[in-house]
Amino acid sequence: MVAIIVLVSMAVLALGYLGYGRFLGRYVRLDDSRPTPAVQINDGVDYVPAKAQMLLGQHFSAIAAAGPIVGPILAGMWFGWAPALAWIVLGTIFIGGTHDFLSLVASIRHKAASIGELAREQMSRRSQLLYLVFIWIALVYVIVAFTDITAQTFTTVAEHEAYGPSVVFSSFIYLGLGVGMGILLRKRNTNLGIATAVALALLFIMIFASTKLPASLVNQLLRVHVKSWEVVLVVYCFAASLVPMWLLLQPRGYLGGWFLYLTMAAALFGALFGGILGGFKLQYPAFNLEGLKSLANGKTVIPVLFITVACGACSGFHAIVSAGTTSKQIRKEGDTLKVAYGAMVLEAMVAVLALATLMILPVGHPATKGDPNFIYARGLGDYMALLGIDRKLTLTFALLAFSTFVYDTLDVATRLARYILQEILSWKSRAGAVGATAITLALPLAILLTTKQKAYLVAWPIFGTSNQLLAALTLLILSVWLYRTGRNGLYTLIPMVFMLAMTVWSLILQIAPFLRQATAGATRAADVTIGGICGLILLVLSVFVVVEAVSILARVARAPQSKTVPD
Repeated sequence: MVAIIVLVSMAVLALGYLGYGRFLGRYVRLDDSRPTPAVQINDGVDYVPAKAQMLLGQHFSAIAAAGPIVGPILAGMWFGWAPALAWIVLGTIFIGGTHDFLSLVASIRHKAASIGELAREQMSRRSQLLYLVFIWIALVYVIVAFTDITAQTFTTVAEHEAYGPSVVFSSFIYLGLGVGMGILLRKRNTNLGIATAVALALLFIMIFASTKLPASLVNQLLRVHVKSWEVVLVVYCFAASLVPMWLLLQPRGYLGGWFLYLTMAAALFGALFGGILGGFKLQYPAFNLEGLKSLANGKTVIPVLFITVACGACSGFHAIVSAGTTSKQIRKEGDTLKVAYGAMVLEAMVAVLALATLMILPVGHPATKGDPNFIYARGLGDYMALLGIDRKLTLTFALLAFSTFVYDTLDVATRLARYILQEILSWKSRAGAVGATAITLALPLAILLTTKQKAYLVAWPIFGTSNQLLAALTLLILSVWLYRTGRNGLYTLIPMVFMLAMTVWSLILQIAPFLRQATAGATRAADVTIGGICGLILLVLSVFVVVEAVSILARVARAPQSKTVPD
């Protein structure tokens, strides 16, 4: 049964790419003869043309990260796998893919402009500033959520085995290999295939070696507190966001793409053949009625499903990546469909396969009481163990793969937040880049160090909401762009209305506990205070942006303009 569900999902997603995706490509008239910003500028630092194959891996690993794993599994546990699966597939085809693809196209046709710059050009300077502040806050929550869940992975102990130290060891090897690969490709002009083969071979050797660490080293690493690992990861984000893209982001993202492909292959193998070879069967309910009843504070399947699945179906963060780093690397317009819409379809498959690792567990299984990353890793470990591979090795590989996804998002998110803060403050110098990075990381570090429980659980609801609301606002800006260039913007406007309704509803649900406690004079918990204050800020910002955009759309509709921007 799991195999049938996965195969049907794959078929529908493929049809979505071939049908609706290509329709959108014709709709915006992709033209390979039009030079892209990466080719025109090519400064060797931020603007670097990349082959579509390499860029797809880097973009895919940057947008995928932990979102399409954690979100779908959480939503599946709470509501059952059927609602989560339906939203993953349909949301990807008609909303997520559209959002990602058009964000990339709009950016490269405006000199690789960020979405904030597009907001200024298509709407107003005030709209740009409001949108940039909104993005910056959303990125802070990305950093908080993914830093904490990676630190939790570094301390994983399960089934009487300590997996965290092995992940720590192999993680640093992975990052080092990424830097080495970047130097070989850039300075030595090494063949990409040879560099890839050597890097992956060394990495797999190191993963095996990481399962054989001396007991003394394992014990020392286990004594490192989660908060200490969070500080280490924030320091990594600081360094990674400032080095040239060719040195770390591109090669490490490319290697991360291989991890995604390998884990997807393992998950697909298990989903299709696990029932035959290992006796795995569909056990988790399609609709978890008990889970629905247990949700507190009025959190019903609508709207909570949409902000929980998050990146598995649609993500505002993707537009920031598309118009932030990816648009500076596109060699030709035809690559945009494969890189943007294609990567969103691949991410949806990651979400479906992650959900499948939950489907094979019964309600009440001990794994369902732990973190989603271990449910995912446990499923992959069980699948690969069918091939006779040592279980500790397979679990270590799966947990490292999970961590690599997060690295890709962490440093991309920090780099993008740095770009945005520099844009807001007009800090163009190298010192400005350092200062903007330090300010960006100060807030996540403060939240991480002051949150007593698992920070990702505190951050996930507001992260999911801000992420989806960011997507809605991006679709709104893209609608203005489409109307201004003489096109029908309904392909973005209809998804925008739906996303806006779901996310504002969710924001209100998150703000309500904070307001109730404030009016009652009760002592407020840290997570309620953080979520409430940030929720109020995001709600106010989004209202201003929406009002501004609607007024502009109304003016455009009343008095159609001739095309004044590239189409």
